[in-house]
Amino acid sequence: MRAYFYNKAGAASSVLNYGDFPSPIPKPGEVRVKLTVSGINPTDCKRRQSGRELGKFDYIIPNNDGAGVIEAVGDKVDPARVGQRVWLFGAQANRPFGTAAEFCVVPDAYAIPLPDEASFVEGACLGVPAVTAHRGLFGSGKITGLSVLISGGTGRVGRYTLQMAKKAGALVISTAGSVEKCVEMKDLGADYVFNYKTDNIESAVLEITNGKGVDRMVDVEFGANIELAPKLIKSNGCLTAYGSDAIPIPKIPFYDFMFKNITIQAFSIFGMPEKAKVAAFKYINQMLETGSLDHRIDNHYSFDEMVIAHENIERNNLSGSCLVSIS
Repeated sequence: MRAYFYNKAGAASSVLNYGDFPSPIPKPGEVRVKLTVSGINPTDCKRRQSGRELGKFDYIIPNNDGAGVIEAVGDKVDPARVGQRVWLFGAQANRPFGTAAEFCVVPDAYAIPLPDEASFVEGACLGVPAVTAHRGLFGSGKITGLSVLISGGTGRVGRYTLQMAKKAGALVISTAGSVEKCVEMKDLGADYVFNYKTDNIESAVLEITNGKGVDRMVDVEFGANIELAPKLIKSNGCLTAYGSDAIPIPKIPFYDFMFKNITIQAFSIFGMPEKAKVAAFKYINQMLETGSLDHRIDNHYSFDEMVIAHENIERNNLSGSCLVSIS
């Protein structure tokens, strides 16, 4: 099979290579998927740049997200799954074979049926961003009737978070860094939108919530927002965070959080309980079936342009999905 792989850490242009490999054979409890589209996320590039999994594997075929058709199953998997359209979760998480290839093998549960209403392109957008959005919103319980503040509402995760929060019946406040992105958030259904570069976010949030603050804050930049966050969240509220690239080792104003009894929940979707993953898959599919998810695709490349696609993610040039056609 055709695939892209790396066997040392570094930039895509230096270490991401093309090669031919035997098609992987599904083990018991696994399925083999013939891929149509692969999705690339920042986490895929970070894994390659750090090489953090190369100690466990001789080489790695990257990319966690994708969509395609099941063409073989291992023992203990229903043979009726052969021919089923699916979207994938965590294809390369703790495994050497991701979706930058013609075929990949994943656990049966991580090949999620793709509703007839959704295309392979839409399916490849999901995975990491959509599951992260679900966990960020619902990891601390239901949000119906609550107020939710979303930082970075037009990013890959943010736009799904915004749409899921609205579907769940929350009051949605979202931030972005430009007038154009604020308009985009409003179009996606946000009740209130603010430009964090020009607006006073603290004053705006407190005015909307009658001085109490929001019930939940879903944050893409924990370290950069750590001083402001306790001023925006109400007593007994919750801050969920899935990133801190700008300040990886932040100084936490502990007492600001403690005296308001604010829960901080930092999470990784790859390590969360299986029950939570299944709940996310179900919720996402329900939204797909009703056409309730709007997807932003910034670039869609050919298979021969895999390295270019990775380079665009490395440069942080994209807010929407970055996809590569496999077949």
